Amino acid sequence: MIVTIHPSDLSGTLQAAASKSSMQRACAASLLAEGETIIKNPGHSNDDQAALSVISALGAKVEKQSDGDLKISSHGVDPITNGVNCGESGLGIRMFAPIISLSKNEILIEGEGSLRTRPMDFFDEILPLLGVSVSSNSGRLPLKVKGPLVPGNIEIDGSLSSQFLTGILISYAAAGASDVTIKVKNLKSRPYIDLTLQVMEKFGLKVPENRNYESFYFDAGPKKISTISREYTVEGDWSGGAFPLVAGAIAGPLVVKGLDPYSTQADKNILQALMSADAGLSIRMDSIEVRPASLKAFHFNATDCPDLFPPLVALAAYCKGTTAIEGVKRLTHKESNRALTLQDEFGKMGLEIELQDDLMLVHGGNLKGTTVHSRHDHRIAMACAVAALKANGETTIEDAEAVNKSYPDFYDHLRSLGADLKILQLSE
Repeated sequence: MIVTIHPSDLSGTLQAAASKSSMQRACAASLLAEGETIIKNPGHSNDDQAALSVISALGAKVEKQSDGDLKISSHGVDPITNGVNCGESGLGIRMFAPIISLSKNEILIEGEGSLRTRPMDFFDEILPLLGVSVSSNSGRLPLKVKGPLVPGNIEIDGSLSSQFLTGILISYAAAGASDVTIKVKNLKSRPYIDLTLQVMEKFGLKVPENRNYESFYFDAGPKKISTISREYTVEGDWSGGAFPLVAGAIAGPLVVKGLDPYSTQADKNILQALMSADAGLSIRMDSIEVRPASLKAFHFNATDCPDLFPPLVALAAYCKGTTAIEGVKRLTHKESNRALTLQDEFGKMGLEIELQDDLMLVHGGNLKGTTVHSRHDHRIAMACAVAALKANGETTIEDAEAVNKSYPDFYDHLRSLGADLKILQLSE
């Protein structure tokens, strides 16, 4: 798919997409909590679909209701196949691998695209300590596991991603962990662990004691799994919502609904960045209005919210002065090496980006329309599209369909707000 964007003014109101972080955790909890779950406001991104496919393969029954809700019925992990595919979802593979390991069956775990090149050494190192037989392709997919997983006292490195810890916490709860401790070194993205614990509690799973994010203790109390029917509403997505919010700051005004200012999602910190840049901002419980203003350079630490780097760069491009963003080391193992990709693709638009160890310096200035490439990375495609709204001339985004991974309605949403945007579907 090729998307062409001309300079545009935006206005109107937008309903935020469903959070894939919330949706995928809800899928896992629906599988493990047993009984019947109604998921309201379900997401339909590629990552969300992959999560539903995984829990279906693990024995859950998924039914779409006439009102768009999903009904998930489950009696725990009971695989109906010897293989699952996590698509291109980093959270999916890291969360579901320990959950899949609850089964005594040998199961092959596959993935697609960039996921096949991401490191999976964590599973080779940790799962055998929990009684799971593991084989991988030299620390890469495909991964073959055979349980059942038995909770034990372990120590893990949380510096690469909090997603590994999410999978361990949820699987420990389902396995009835009792009087065991998970120690964690250098945990990053703590708000995502807050979200995991919140979802576990809502689904009646046993929630460990959080000891300052340095260890998580499962007491000797009973396994707390509710078998009654339950409802869960998927939150609006701050990760995807960051892009229209930034678009409003440079090409608005516009209003975004469905984002909870009190959410545990790490990417709600985009509001702090917008305020630091002096964007026009009005925050209410049910809506956020963003207006263009005289934007200034800002300093922002994205260590705990690395997915914000792409929209932050689009914002910084229109700020007067040099913006400093911390947390570059978190970007190496994303869908692309996002630090280098942002530098390259925005460089084509005339933006100078310097990388200094863990720091990214963005020198704001006028952007020029040109041809850029998503690098098969959904957030790069969206960042380029937002930046194109006030670039000098036409911008063309190649492999623009990458947005389907997390926000398949993104271009339609931009167009509904007034963006001069054309989509060319290429034949196979």
